[in-house]
Amino acid sequence: MAIFLILAPYGVYAFLMLLTSATVSMFAAAAICLATIAIDAARGRSVKILALGSAIVFAGVGLYLLLLNPALGTLAVKLSVDIGIFAISLGSMLVRRPFTLQYALEAVPAETAAMPGFLRANYIITGAWTAAALLMMASNIVLLYVPGLPIWSSLAVAFAARNSAIYFTKWYPEYRRIKYGEPAGALPNSR
Repeated sequence: MAIFLILAPYGVYAFLMLLTSATVSMFAAAAICLATIAIDAARGRSVKILALGSAIVFAGVGLYLLLLNPALGTLAVKLSVDIGIFAISLGSMLVRRPFTLQYALEAVPAETAAMPGFLRANYIITGAWTAAALLMMASNIVLLYVPGLPIWSSLAVAFAARNSAIYFTKWYPEYRRIKYGEPAGALPNSR
């Protein structure tokens, strides 16, 4: 269930892009990100890199649309968001705090978090999300430079990339438990 709450801003953004302006979509997604930050703060949890970074990306793109270029095309907006998410994901690994680690540390006991494979597993899961963002960026770039391609091809890539990352996030902890004989609860699951 947690993974769906984490992805809620992106789902709202994608859905609203079909129904309303990109500017409204960006600010609605930013508001949802800020709401998730407020909920975490109210529950005494840490501010998540992904939620804060996403709020900045959505608000930044929204402000750009509102103040500088309201005619920016849908593909360019999607590409901007994908670049932002890619930067957050890759950046979190480069600063040695993969964004999935914050969620995992809140979901498992301290003994589990101290296990040797725990951090590595979070790097691998964050890497899967980084690869998904890269695929989504690439599909939008292809559509920008090959305008004859159907728009559904980019949507299909985005759908497949995101769902593959979700599946991997659910599958990989269980795989590690089986392969390395780690006790149940040794790695976070995304329920």
